[in-house]
Amino acid sequence: MLRLQSISKRTLAALMFFTRLPLWRLASVERSYFERVVPLWPLAGWLTGGSMALVLWCADQTDVATGIAAALAIAVRCILTGALHEDGFADFCDAFGGGFDRERTLAIMKDSHIGTYGVLGLVFYMLLFWNMLSDLIDSGLSPLTVIAADALAKGLSSTIIYVLPYARTAAAAKNRLVYARPPLPERMLTLVLALTPLLIACLAAPDDVPSPAQWCMALVLPVAVCAMLFRWMHSRIQGYTGDCCGATFILSELSIYLSLCIMPC
Repeated sequence: MLRLQSISKRTLAALMFFTRLPLWRLASVERSYFERVVPLWPLAGWLTGGSMALVLWCADQTDVATGIAAALAIAVRCILTGALHEDGFADFCDAFGGGFDRERTLAIMKDSHIGTYGVLGLVFYMLLFWNMLSDLIDSGLSPLTVIAADALAKGLSSTIIYVLPYARTAAAAKNRLVYARPPLPERMLTLVLALTPLLIACLAAPDDVPSPAQWCMALVLPVAVCAMLFRWMHSRIQGYTGDCCGATFILSELSIYLSLCIMPC
């Protein structure tokens, strides 16, 4: 019973962290559960990616224009998450673009104001994401793909805590929270949760875009992107922050869609 309660509260903690849904009304979740939500990040991706998939499916049923459908899907996820990932990405761009040493980079990242690098980063990200999503929709994109991409990107971004230490102390963290490194069985759970939507997408719609062969090839680029990001973070701030997690998710997901766009069917 206690283990079941722990699992349910950790699941609630993950969904509460990644969404603006009023799940806090269902139960009181203690701080310790938020510290152990990393293995469930891809599960949150099922929900956030699912919101995009639902929009794309509804748009397909009502013959909404491709560009509008893509924009609405992106907007709905931003509303659901409170633009959590985008905010972290903007702070990351400002800090790593404007900072030249560890102290300055961390100070900029903690500043809530957005700068030139953050604005440019968000503009280029949104333009790329919208164009690639629109292109894939025109090519026959299965709505299941966006769930798979979201879950996979969250799974990849979760590996940051295995590779790098936290760059600040818990007291200096924005949300006063440092994630605990999960044991090996829970890391395997992350892998299962990250890959399950992808397997479902391949089995449920084998003739749709992307194909299983495209997915296999598309796994390479986001892994390489994560490796380069982790190396850059280590050299600049000798660790990671919450904003680094957001940036890793954004760039991992972007590289997944980029791979699917450039790989032949």
